[in-house]
Formats: sequence, C-alpha cells, structure tokens
Amino acid sequence: MPKPRVLHDEFFKKAKEDGYVARSAYKLLEINERLHIVRRDAYVIDLGCAPGSWLQVLDGYLSPKGRAVGIDLQRTTAHVSDRVYLMEGDIYATPPKELLAPINELLHGDGKSSDKYDAVISDMAPNTSGHGDDFLSARLCERVLDLCHDLLRPGGNMVMKILEGTPTPDVIARTKRTFREAGTTKPRASRDISREIFIWGKGFSGVELPKLPNPTKITGPTPKPKVWP
Repeated sequence: MPKPRVLHDEFFKKAKEDGYVARSAYKLLEINERLHIVRRDAYVIDLGCAPGSWLQVLDGYLSPKGRAVGIDLQRTTAHVSDRVYLMEGDIYATPPKELLAPINELLHGDGKSSDKYDAVISDMAPNTSGHGDDFLSARLCERVLDLCHDLLRPGGNMVMKILEGTPTPDVIARTKRTFREAGTTKPRASRDISREIFIWGKGFSGVELPKLPNPTKITGPTPKPKVWP
C-alpha cells in the first residue's frame, strides 16, 4: 500500500518559520550549496518564478552587485527587495529581447562585459493530471534550454526541474551536449514520492542547441507552469 502524502513535513514548517512562501526554497539552497550554480555577484533569471521562493533565496544570497529577474504567468506573492525585478508573462510568448531588457538596464554603466545572464534557473512544472505529465514537463525543459541560447552567456550555468519519465533521458542528453558539465540531482526538500529531479548544467557552450532526437513524441498543448505550494 503506498505511503500517504505528507503535506506539512519539516520543510513546509521550516519555510513558514523562515519566511519563505514555499518549501521549494530549500531545494535551491541545497542545489547551490552542492553545485555552485549561482555566484554571489551573478545576474540570474528565474523562469516560472511564482510564488517566488527561489527569488527570496536569491535576494538573500546575492551580493550588492548581483541581481535577479523572475517571470511567471502568475503574480509573484513573495516580498523581495528592489534588487529583484518581477515580470508577468508567458515564457513561450515573451521575446528573449524583453527577458533581457531588465539586465541590460542594470548593466548600463556597470562595466560588465556580457549583456546576458550568468545563470538560468527554473522550478517550473506543468499542471499535473497523472497522464503525460512527464512529456509536458520535458517540453517546459526544452523551452528553458531553447532560451538559454538567447539569455545565457557563454560559460554560464543552469538548473531546471523535470518530472521523470520517458523523455527525461533525451533532455539530459541534450543538456550534456550544451554544457561542459551536466547531471541530475534530487534535493532532500523534494518529497520522496515525487517524480521530480533537477537537471543542471555548468559552462554553457554558447552554440546552437540541438533538438530532441524524436521531437514528435512530445505532443499536446503548450503546458502552463503550475504554482507549487
């Protein structure tokens, strides 16, 4: 008999105590502690950022030189400082030029050599139905990788969530062809029964990203990111 889902576990309670809007904050904290995806002085974009726990982590972690930009279809409810720029929009419909606009404004007169982000992060997941969720999740990851080509500076880093399933190996393989180092991890704050893992890449090559070998396998409507509790 499967174990019942525990909603109010230690990370849920700790998030309330620490002032995070969601337990997912601890996923990014652990991932970054282990893999160093985000430097303290980095410019970072969070794709599918609502409700904003990852932006809260960045707000507390980044140095005065670092900045974070978040975009989501949903309103971001987290309280963040003015070092975090919030956008409401669809990652499929918003042109990369608009996603880069906040960072270009910040870079004006800052002396940085790159007009792109140092890191792209994403905790997006589709609205789950129990059928084809892994394919919808893979499509979101495909979009993240596509946007890396436009948003991420050469040598930059990336981390994104995927729901494990049939297309997962293809997405991992594409990530490995795009970054000098790549792999997967599952932080402690991910529930044991959850299919989620995180794919990471370090050292973006800056080359044209290849498509999945069998793109026709990933079908259906464009998935909409879900705001996770």
